[in-house]
Amino acid sequence: MSATNVPTDLLDVSPVIPVVVIDDVEHAVPLARALVRGGIAVIEVTLRTTAALPAIERIAAEVPEILLGAGTVTVPAHATQAASAGARFLVTPGSTRNLLQAAEETGLPVLPGAATASEALALAELGYSSLKFFPAEAAGGIGYLRSLAGPLPNLRFCPTGGVGPANAEGYLALPNVGCVGGSWLTPAAVLAAGDWDAVTALAEDAAALTA
Repeated sequence: MSATNVPTDLLDVSPVIPVVVIDDVEHAVPLARALVRGGIAVIEVTLRTTAALPAIERIAAEVPEILLGAGTVTVPAHATQAASAGARFLVTPGSTRNLLQAAEETGLPVLPGAATASEALALAELGYSSLKFFPAEAAGGIGYLRSLAGPLPNLRFCPTGGVGPANAEGYLALPNVGCVGGSWLTPAAVLAAGDWDAVTALAEDAAALTA
């Protein structure tokens, strides 16, 4: 199996990749536009709701300036569905051979998930150098990633899971972290209220973080 690796610049697009759960398709476009206004040019729409794929379609069609990814890709069908909807990259929480093969067959860049040194090494053997570290806090957090930097200097990570404003800068200070993923830019209550100005303000704060 050969890896369709994530371009190096994906982890450099923004210090934060918003990890978004969309329950209402009508929220998709104003949400994406609010992030762009706040200086965040990337979004990961998780495939956790029935609205996710239609939301990806809407964002792809109406907000082409944002780098649109599909997250929580957990079964092979997700990969083809997300690609057909207009996703430009795929993110998995973990990695199996069948899942990676299906993701690679779409031709899209893949950010595969790993939680241990063994998983990271297995992905490195397949040609991946940019990985999602998930669930970041539960898997050892900043200290664990700092420990990986020595023996695995050629790998870069996007830690996700338990990352927020209080610890994002600590992760971003690590030499092997390119960006972090988080849901704090798009809280469920804010989305339900349609408060897009609040999303823009949270995006502005996130964009100011230094990787």
